[in-house]
Amino acid sequence: MTLLEVSGVSVSFDGFQAIDNLSFSIGEPELRAVIGPNGAGKTTFMDIVTGKTRPDSGHVLWGEDNRNLVGLSEQAIARLGVGRKFQKPTVFEAQSVRDNLAMALKAPRGPFDVLLRRSVDEGRLHEVAAEIGLEDHLDRPAGALSHGQKQWLEIGMLLAQEPRLLLVDEPAAGMTTAEREHTTDLLNRLAQRHAIVVVEHDMAFVRRLGCKVTVLHEGRVLAEGSLDHVTQNKDVIDVYLGR
Repeated sequence: MTLLEVSGVSVSFDGFQAIDNLSFSIGEPELRAVIGPNGAGKTTFMDIVTGKTRPDSGHVLWGEDNRNLVGLSEQAIARLGVGRKFQKPTVFEAQSVRDNLAMALKAPRGPFDVLLRRSVDEGRLHEVAAEIGLEDHLDRPAGALSHGQKQWLEIGMLLAQEPRLLLVDEPAAGMTTAEREHTTDLLNRLAQRHAIVVVEHDMAFVRRLGCKVTVLHEGRVLAEGSLDHVTQNKDVIDVYLGR
């Protein structure tokens, strides 16, 4: 099933065409890598999907009822099931891993729920911690984790909110070899149940993901297919790989 369909989307900033009649779709579940040179529109694409940027034209259709996300707030889009992980981890470093996950768990967020400090779903918390490989680190301060572990914690905080789509920005940056391997395994497991879009520059990491690849250039889809297919495309070689 198609979960997200970006259709004919364009947006410009001060005369610069950041996204140019872009069409893109991802199924549920599916893992997709998005690559391309700097300025290709990768970040703007994620900004549009999450409601941070409103396009000049086009539609962003979501879910079974093809609801148009354009014009909805970032909070409303997140509540519909779109989660985004930025390149730099944004965890609460003074809090424990447990507390970070507990704060993120999907639960009632009204004023009475906060005042009453309703109990955390410990089963779900441990399930998420095990999924990301941090079950043995629940009592550690998040600030004491390695860079890779902080990335996994942030992915866990997204998972705790039960998203249908995860947008993940350059997860391999700054990781050790072992952390990169753990991350690829984690993303591949999650993609059995979720739609995941990974924006990445590291070709070795993309190859390990073993998924369909979309190449963006000047705000448009330049090529799409397996990594071997797109890396043999003359246009891709000229504008991206040949640099």
